Formats: sequence, structure tokens, C-alpha cells
Amino acid sequence: MKIIETKVFKGKNIYSLKKCIRLDVDLEGYCETPSKNIEDFNFNLVNMIPELRTHRCGIDEDEGFIKRLKEGTYLAHICEHIILAIQNKLGIDVHYGKSREIKEDHYYIVFQYIYENTALEVAKLAIDIINALINKIPINYDERIEFLKEILNNEILGPSTKSICDYANKVGLPIIKLGNGEFYQIGYGKQGRIIEASISPNTSCISVDIACDKMLTKELLRTQSIPVAKGSKVKNVINLLKEAEEIGYPVVLKPQYGNKGKGVILNLKSEKELLDAYRKIKDKFKDIIIEKYHKGKDFRVCVVNYKVVAVSLRIPPFVIGNGKDTIFELINKLNEDPLRGEDHEKPLTKVKLDEEVIDAISEQRKTLMEVLDKGEKIYLRKNANLSTGGEAIDFTDEICDENINLCIRIAKTLKLDICGIDICTDDISIPIYKNGVVMEVNAAPGLRMHLNPSKGKSRDVGKEIVNMIYNNKPCNIPIVAITGTNGKTTTTRLITHTLSKMGYCVGMTSSSGIYINDECIDVGDDTGFESAKSVLLNPDVEIAVLETARGGIIKKGLAYDLADVAVITNIREDHLGIDEINSMEDLCCVKSLVGEAVKDEGYVVINADDKWSKSILNRIKSRKVYFTLNSSNEILIKKNQDDIYVYLENEDIIIINQNKKYVLCNINEVPITMNGMLKFNIENILAATSALVAMKVDYCMIKNGITTYLLNSKKNSGRFNCYNVNGVNVILDYGHNTDGYIAVLSSVKKMSSKRIFGIVGIPGDRLNKSAEEIGCISAKYFDYIIVKEDKDLRGRKQGEIANLIVDGLIKENSNKKYEVILDEEVALIKALNMAEKGDTIVVFFEEIKPLLKVIEEIASFETKRKSASYEALN
Repeated sequence: MKIIETKVFKGKNIYSLKKCIRLDVDLEGYCETPSKNIEDFNFNLVNMIPELRTHRCGIDEDEGFIKRLKEGTYLAHICEHIILAIQNKLGIDVHYGKSREIKEDHYYIVFQYIYENTALEVAKLAIDIINALINKIPINYDERIEFLKEILNNEILGPSTKSICDYANKVGLPIIKLGNGEFYQIGYGKQGRIIEASISPNTSCISVDIACDKMLTKELLRTQSIPVAKGSKVKNVINLLKEAEEIGYPVVLKPQYGNKGKGVILNLKSEKELLDAYRKIKDKFKDIIIEKYHKGKDFRVCVVNYKVVAVSLRIPPFVIGNGKDTIFELINKLNEDPLRGEDHEKPLTKVKLDEEVIDAISEQRKTLMEVLDKGEKIYLRKNANLSTGGEAIDFTDEICDENINLCIRIAKTLKLDICGIDICTDDISIPIYKNGVVMEVNAAPGLRMHLNPSKGKSRDVGKEIVNMIYNNKPCNIPIVAITGTNGKTTTTRLITHTLSKMGYCVGMTSSSGIYINDECIDVGDDTGFESAKSVLLNPDVEIAVLETARGGIIKKGLAYDLADVAVITNIREDHLGIDEINSMEDLCCVKSLVGEAVKDEGYVVINADDKWSKSILNRIKSRKVYFTLNSSNEILIKKNQDDIYVYLENEDIIIINQNKKYVLCNINEVPITMNGMLKFNIENILAATSALVAMKVDYCMIKNGITTYLLNSKKNSGRFNCYNVNGVNVILDYGHNTDGYIAVLSSVKKMSSKRIFGIVGIPGDRLNKSAEEIGCISAKYFDYIIVKEDKDLRGRKQGEIANLIVDGLIKENSNKKYEVILDEEVALIKALNMAEKGDTIVVFFEEIKPLLKVIEEIASFETKRKSASYEALN
């Protein structure tokens, strides 16, 4: 088995509403071979990965997957289960997976993941395991698992970040990971807030730098009469000894700039101990300070938004003797606690045997191999940091008001909205002015000790931080997602236009580009994942309106978590035969994802006149807004009071909301319908109106929006744009499928009494049948046809699509006049030369700008010619 292709879906996708990875694999001749027919395969597999015994595999009984193996199941299915089982073994809670045949020997495997890099490496291991079992070659499974643990530890969310993100998710705020570090954005657009571990977006960089400098921190705190340990910076050995003598033993050595207790050596009682400690750390740390050692308990006070929200007593790691085991054995047993992990992935951290641990044991006149008496207790380190194995007990309810006020003053002195203050005192319930000192202040405090204390109440510091960031009103920007086959772009533009006129900064993605507050920041087909992400990360955006096309959904899934409103304009036959979408049912499954990814209190806009749109209603759980051109539509007659209805009645746009009927405006007041002649634009107006009603936009504002959106405006570029070129009507439209052609041409037929010329073509990735149908439609509507091709052939040979269109038009009408001019600019020039005043030319274009240039040049030439003729006559 080998991997052919990998696709990573970072959000909701066509396979699942969970994050998934798709592997395309080649079974290399084993597609028809069940594992029971491969000697010792099943036995060795289950022995290697016993976690597979817990998989029920769709069978409602224990060891369902084992039963499948015995009956005979295939390698792609087995690979899916191996990937999930290994992730579970690593402590990752994932369960979803499936495998399907693409063609002989080629399958795809889809599986849920949380940590991308880890999951990809797990997939590689699963493939290697299958190949090793087939070929009966050894594989170092345990070693590979350890390697996976290293990857996971580098990728897993730290407890501080996780607590903040978990609460954000709880209140409906999505999370976007930024890069490969510890940066995450909570929320979208203008409501987006970037955090780094426990550093908030409001935390001053200067304040963080000050807190990192332990000497400067002490100096500033001392000026505010806050008790700190006496000390100074070490310049050299002579200075070190002099300062120690002046301060008085015992003393502490530590880096001026450090964290997690690294390099801190406590309770140095003599000159010899001091010199030994200095030699150990002087080459590791550039700047070292010496302080007076204060005996007492180690407390951490967490301040958020200048309020004390949590207090912990930190205890160094220790073991208690049982009269049988050595200290070494007791440490191993301590580390077997399931609550202890390698780093910060669990509530506690394992105690690593290092020089500091050996020294701590030695100072208590013990050795690693010594057996402790029953009940005898020794500490394994001098410091109590959780990152080196310490424990924490919640003391939030014990701290006295004087110490609370002191900690608030410390945070304000350093201008830190979030900080962890380390206090040495025997009793945190007694004011520390004569009972302790402030040891240091951390600008990015670890929250693990407060979230999961060894004893006492858990404190949800993540909640406090999110509430501070959002001023106790967590909120996100509204998202409107638009999908469908035809009308997506116009509907998207109409919604954006209306919201922009209301004063909102709208971020819009569309097939013509990305727009922020009407400014185009990227030109092109921007209807996919990355384009949407660009809008969601833009700090100016107050509302996101995202055209979401089939291709982007299939390729990468949705960039957003949940929309407030989703619009499905219609689902028509288009793009079939591409990306494994071979039927209308497949296409409906893709489009329905946009309707499924909507908030519980949100709305999905559905075309009640469209058969396939109605077929996905069972997939949609949110409330609906139905739009229809037919006031006798069955859905409208059987209306549900929880849903909204927008429809056309006697040329009026009617809204029924909460069983109340409103008349919005007459369709003739809406410019882009051309007095009701453009049926497809009436549908687009109804779709946009439905979305705006669902967003609770005032009806007067909706009317103002749709009645000021002009057909030939810059905002409606490429959608039934009409031009008069020396008396010839030229219509440019981006129709690219049969429904699009019929919608445009049926409208043109109503408008024109003279000849209609057609310049026709479709993208090369459409089915042969679709190209022939375009030919048939063209033969029905046009008096003269010029067949052209897109410059981007999309895998076709030059002339191939044009020939198929010609086949269709000849089949429909063998006497129809036509010619083939592959270049659409040349085709337009030819048509303009053939046309007379009053004739109409319809161009279904690939690129609009070159055609506009042709129109401008010909119109300009004619103006100059007339001017020259007039001057000659005069």
C-alpha cells in the first residue's frame, strides 16, 4: 500500500463536520484480498495494536472490528481503523473515519484529526504497519510511537491557551491558528482577538519586556513600597561573594531573564555552595542576579483585568517512603501517575532525573538507591514549578484583602492586564508586608495550576481572560455564506451593496475578487478557503459575505465555523464528472454543507422553486427562509410560523415573517430586473432579500439597497451588462452552464425584435453532454452563432469543446448559420462588423476586460469618424 495524495481539511468538509484528512492510496494489487487471507496478518495486527479491540465498527457489540477482521475485511478499511486507534493511544479523542473505492486498487481513506502533523505521521505509520505485516518484516512500533509523542508534544495546545480557546468555543467564538507557533485568533474580522499563550491582545509589549527583566521589575516594585527580596546583578566572582556577604546567607542565584524556574538555585547557605552554583549556571545564562533567600511557602497569584482570579500554593515534587522501595523506584512510581505527562499536556509533569534532583536528594543526606522508611518524606527539587514536577493546591479563597490589593497594585505598576505574581510567605491569609516578599512577576503566567490543582477547586481563568478581552460581552461578526449553481455572485453583491449602504465595513469574497469596504484587494475567482480566510482575518471587517463555490468546498472545506445565514440560490446540473461529483445527488451533498454549517439560531435561505434545493431540506437543522416566484408554491401554502417567506405576488415583493405580511416594493422599482423582464435577476433579488431579512435588516434598508443596485454598475460587472455600440446592443454575461444560458437568452428574446448574434462557449472541464446541450440551446435562440473557446482549456485539446458545441447546434438545426472563431475578442469584432442597428450580440465570456476594451475602441473609432465627417462637411 502507498499514499498517492493527501488532502487536509482544516474545517467542516464534504465528509464530516469535523476536521478530516483524506488519503488517496494505491493497494498495489491487494484490493480484492481480505486480511484473513494474508498469513498471520490479523493476529499480529491486534497483538501490536490492542486498542483495535475497542472499535465496534458499526456493529453494536464489543470487539465489532475484530469480528470484521475474522469475517474478512479489506486493507483500506483496516488502515482507517489503525489511524484512529493510534491517535487514541496518544490520547487524542477522534472517532470518525471511512474508506471508499475510487477505482480498481485505488481507495480514499478519510479520518478525523485534531493535530495535523501528528495525524499525518500516524497515517504514514499505519501504511508502514500494513506493509510490514504483509511482507513479514519487522517494524519498530514502540520507537515510532515515541517519535509520534514528540511530534504531538510540540503541536498540542498548551493548557493556558487551551483553557482560553475552550471557553471561547463554549460561548460560540471560533478559533483560527496562526502559523506554527502559539498564536491563535479568537473570533473573526473586527471582533478578532489574537492571543499568545496567556498573553492578551491588550498586553503591552513594553510591560512584558519589563516583567522579563527581574531586576527592573524589583526596582519598580520597590519604588511602590512593595516588599521584594534584596539583591543585585552579579558582575564577576569577586562581586558575587561581596554581594552574598552583604545580603547575608542563605541566598538565591537566578537568571535576570528566565522562565519556568530554569537556572534558579535556592537556599545557598555557604560560600562553597554559592561558588558551585555560580559555576553551573554562568555559562548557560548571560545575566545572573543574586537575592536574599526567604524561607516560606511558594504562592502564585493570578491577576486578570486587575482582579485576583486565582491563587495556588505550589509544592516541590516529593516522595514518601514505604519501607521497601528505593528513592529511584519511588520516583518511577510517582511518574506512573496518569495525571503526569512529559511536558504540559497533562495536569502534572513527570519528575525528570537530573543533576538538580540528585543534588536535592544529596542535601537531605540521601541517595537514589536508598530505601526510605515508611512515612519518611523527601523533596526532589528546591523549586515548586509545575514544569519540573511540582504540584499545586488551590488557595483562592484563603488570600486576604490586603494581599489582593497588593497584587492589584503590582499589576498596575507594571501595566500588565494579565500576570502571575510569585509570593514567598508562610501564610497568604496574612498581609505579607512583614511576613514575606514578592519574588517575581510573570507576564505570560501558566494557568495549569489553577485549572487542574492537585487539591481544591478548579478556577476557570480562561473564562476570565476571554471576558476581559471582550469587555464581558463575547461576540463575533455576522457571516453570510452564499452557494448554489447560478446567481451566487449577483446575490453576494446585492447583499454586500445593501449592508455597505447601511455603513458597515463588509468583507466580500466572489468570483471576481476579494473586496473590503468596496475596495478590491485581490482580482480573480476568490470563492474558496483561502479567500474566505483573508476576509475573516481582516481587522476592519464588520460583516463577512462569502460566495462559496463547489470547487473550494471540495478542495479544502469551509474556512469558517458556522454562518449566521446561508443562502443556496439553486442546485442545477453543472460541473458533473469533476472531483468525483458524478450525479446530482453528489452535487447536492456538496452544496448542502453550506446549509448544514449554520448556527442553531441562524437561517438557511432555500429556493422553493428548485427541485434539488428542496431535496436537501432533511439535512438542514436551522430555521429556513423560502423564496419563490410563485405565490401558489406548495411550501408557501403550508407555511410554518417559525420560518420566513419571500415571494412575488402581482409584481410586488412580499415578506411573511412571524405570520405578518409586508410589501417591500414593486419589482419594477428594482433596476437589475429591467422592469421584470430578467427573471433570473428577480430570483437573485428574492434570494438577497431573504438573506437580509434573516439578518434582521430593517425593510426600508433592504428596499434602499436593492433599488439602488444598478445593472451596469461596477458592482455588477459581468452579469448581464448591456452596452450600446453604435446602435448595436451588446450583452456580456458570465453564463457557463445550460441553466445560465436559458435564463439569459429567454430574457433577451423578450427584449429584442431584430437579429440576435451569439458568441458562445463553456469551460473545458464540463461534460461532453453539457457542451452539446449548449449548442442545442444556442441553435434555438440565436440567428447567427460564433463558437469560441476559453483560453484556459482545462485539460481539453484546442478546438475540442468548440467541436462539441457545433455538434449540438447541428443536431438541433442543421441549417443554423454559424462559424468557429476560437478567440472571443476576435469573435466580438466579427459580430460587431456583421450586426446592424437594433441587432443584439450576446457574449458568454471568459474574461470581460479585453471585451470592454474592444467595445470602447470601436465606439471611440466611430465617434472620431463621425466627428471627422462633420468637420469635412463644414
